[in-house]
Amino acid sequence: MSFQAYLDGAEKKTGKTPAELLAAATARGYDATTKAGVVLDWLKADYDLGRGHGMALYHVLKNGPEISEKHVGTTGSHRDESTTLRLDGIANR
Repeated sequence: MSFQAYLDGAEKKTGKTPAELLAAATARGYDATTKAGVVLDWLKADYDLGRGHGMALYHVLKNGPEISEKHVGTTGSHRDESTTLRLDGIANR
């Protein structure tokens, strides 16, 4: 799955946009220095999100919404449409 697909899947599962989940993480004091395991444990406990969805959210928490051009425009299952991830929710596209 692509980064965007994981973020969209997290939204479908939780009812919260990626931006809302990231705001909740920030409200808990999580930031780029927080270890991935801490964030993954919280997402699992509070939202029942698995590792794939959690790591996609953690990537954005740590690095922001920009991703590598590596998979953009490819035909594989991990392709993304853009190097900028959409965090504002599926309904806003």
